[in-house]
Amino acid sequence: MSGKLVYLMIAAALLTALPGPARPQVPKLGPAKQPPAGSKIVPKLEPIADTKLLMEGLAHPNFRGLDRILAKKPTEEQAWTFARGQALLLAETANLLMLRPPRNQGQPAWFERAMELRTVSSQLGQTLSKHDYDAARSGLVSLANACNRCHQTFRINVEIAPFKEAAEP
Repeated sequence: MSGKLVYLMIAAALLTALPGPARPQVPKLGPAKQPPAGSKIVPKLEPIADTKLLMEGLAHPNFRGLDRILAKKPTEEQAWTFARGQALLLAETANLLMLRPPRNQGQPAWFERAMELRTVSSQLGQTLSKHDYDAARSGLVSLANACNRCHQTFRINVEIAPFKEAAEP
C-alpha cells in the first residue's frame, strides 16, 4: 500500500469515529417529572424573588429614572429611548407581580392592580416613543396613581410622588 492510501484510510476511519453535529439536549427531569414521549415541555413559571425585592430593585428605580428624565424635556433621542425602556420594564415588573398573588382572598384585587400597572406602563412607553413630553409627564402621574392605588389596597405605607424629591424607600 502506498503512503497516501494509508493516510486516506486512517482519515476515513477517524471521520467515522467522530460524533455527528451537535443536537440540542433536553434536560433530564427525573423519572417522576419526565414528560410523555413526544410531548412538548412547558415550563412552570415560578417566582424567585420576593415582591419587596421587585419593588426595590425594579419598580422604584425605573420610576425614579423616568421621573429624572421627565423633569425637563429630553433633547436627545437616547434619553427618550432609555425612558421608554424604563416604562416597559415597569410593565414587565407587573407581569412578574402576577406570579406572586397573595395567598388569601386578595387575589382578584392583586391581579387587577398588576394589570393596571402593566397597562399604564405600556401606554407610557408608547407615549415616550412619540416624544410627546406633556403626555409623558401626564402618563407618569397616572403611573404613580396606579402604584398608589395598589399600595392603598394592600396597606403598603409607601407613596409614589412624581416630580418631587423623595427619599429612597
